[in-house]
Amino acid sequence: MNWLNDYRIPIGPWAKAVVDWLTSNFIWFFDGLSFVASHGIKGLLFLLQEPHPLVVVVIFAAVAYWLRRSIPVTILTLVGLLITINQGYWKETTETLALVLASTFVCMLVGVPLGIAAARRPWLYAFMRPILDLMQTIPTFVYLVPAMILLGLGMVPGLIATVVFAIPASIRMTRLGIISTPPSLVEAAEAFGATPRQVLRKVEVPFAMPQIMAGLTQTIMLSLSMVSIAALVGAPGLGVPVLRALNSVNVAKSFDSGSCIVILAIILDRMFRAPGEGEKS
Repeated sequence: MNWLNDYRIPIGPWAKAVVDWLTSNFIWFFDGLSFVASHGIKGLLFLLQEPHPLVVVVIFAAVAYWLRRSIPVTILTLVGLLITINQGYWKETTETLALVLASTFVCMLVGVPLGIAAARRPWLYAFMRPILDLMQTIPTFVYLVPAMILLGLGMVPGLIATVVFAIPASIRMTRLGIISTPPSLVEAAEAFGATPRQVLRKVEVPFAMPQIMAGLTQTIMLSLSMVSIAALVGAPGLGVPVLRALNSVNVAKSFDSGSCIVILAIILDRMFRAPGEGEKS
């Protein structure tokens, strides 16, 4: 079997050649992407960190009530964010929240139209499916290295890595919701003279909204799961104290910072889950 080793496929050198080519020819694009993304995240951080923490907590509680019309969810949001302040991780929590909100916005902005297109064109989804599988299964550290080379250290490579990891959820769930629309509803709309665009806007998208919202919550959870990994490329947030606790084998610090991640995940899940789902839990 030695002949297999003698003719090894140069996957690594090919990948390095692609990254080198991108660095040489498209560094202007990645510099622009880094500029836009970093300033967008800085804007979110300004909104979250400039006011007094209690003001931000009250605003989030009000948003939770507006979204859910639920007193328990509002109290959960209020108490959970107050706990993060009590633990001394408010700054890190807002940094993680900014990263999660930015990555979720990008994932939904790109993922929902791609999911609709994939539902309308089976050949497109057949082409996309192996790519989506690769994005979700390839180890995150593999594309963190080229992300660092192309975008530098900080929030931006963490954002890009999070988007790559989380966007398949929004694409798949949107497609599932669209193709699950009963044909009778589509036929009835077409019988009344609706155009394909009207069918999509007034029938398919409203019917698929629970799946789209499920894709949103999945995207948020996947983004939060990347917090500690993004800290490896210099992204600030709750992942930094988690990594420091790991390096120093500090059990107390790991539970303090880890509990803040859990609290943030529960709050965002309850705030953005599909309508009606919250009453069942």
